Parts: sequence; structure tokens; C-alpha cells
Amino acid sequence: MPGARITSGERVTLRTVESEDVSFLQRASANPEIRYPLGNPLRNREQIDVSDEKGTDQFLVCLDEDDAGPGRPDEDDVTRIGQVSVSDADWKRPELGYWFVPDVHGGGYGTESVSLVVEYVFREYDTPAVGAGAYDCNDASRGLLESLGFTEEGRRRKFMFVDGEYRDMVQYGLLRREWRERA
Repeated sequence: MPGARITSGERVTLRTVESEDVSFLQRASANPEIRYPLGNPLRNREQIDVSDEKGTDQFLVCLDEDDAGPGRPDEDDVTRIGQVSVSDADWKRPELGYWFVPDVHGGGYGTESVSLVVEYVFREYDTPAVGAGAYDCNDASRGLLESLGFTEEGRRRKFMFVDGEYRDMVQYGLLRREWRERA
């Protein structure tokens, strides 16, 4: 059963990640359509421990039915569609990470979810900027960041071996001032 509601947008709800969500996270991370663009290794249930992500704020992205309350809703009242995380927010520039199940790609759920998390970061942390990275071959992720006002700040060449070849990591940043000017 997903956890408590943190915030909601027009279509998505961000909820706390609970131990019951590990099977969803594991299935999704094993999906090549998600894992390859992220460059993530396969992990088993024991390696996906929601309590072990120190210094990371994790959000389960859900589509809630009308009956879903702010607390721990019934399993039938929510549909899990992805995860957004914020790492290192308490001691350096926060870094976003996100993924969504392939069934919702292109539907705008990512833009709405990441936007809610950017707003959360600037509300909860005294930071002048937030960052995110995307592989040069991940046009959808780069487009999402750019649509929210993120600016390309640099490139880590041949950063990681992903899906059969070394890929560049494109680093993005968004200043608090830029985010507020957009609103």
C-alpha cells in the first residue's frame, strides 16, 4: 500500500515510498525500457531498500482514484507510475532523478511530477539551484528538463557504459530565481 500523500498536481500525486512498494520499484528497474536510458544496474529486492537511501527524498508517483485519501490509501485506489528522487539536498546542490513506466511515456506525467518536486525542493531547502543529469541519447528526459527551464551546464564525456556503448552525461541546472520567474 503506497504511503502518505506529500503533494498533488492536476493528475498525479506524490506519495512516500514504503516497503510495500519495493516490488514495483524492482519490476520497473528490471524493465529494459527504463533501465537502459537510466544506466541503472539490475537490483534484487534486498538491494532496493527504501530505508537505506540516506540523504535522498524519494517520491512514488501515483495516479489516485477519487477515493484515495491523504494517508495510506487502499491498493485499489492508486496506480503507481514512477518515481522521482532528490539526492544530496541537505548538504550540496540537490540532484533530481526520475523514471516512469513506459505506458505513461509522452503523457505529460513526468513534466507534472518533476515540476512538483522542483517546487518541493525550493520550498523545503535553502538552495539556490537544483540539478539533474540525462544521457545524451535520452531525448525524452532532456526535453522534459528543458521544458521546465533547466539549462545545460556541462557534459561528462563517456560517463557510463549504457546499452552497449559509453554515453555522455549532460548536466542541467535550474536556479531558484529562474523557477520563480517562470511561475
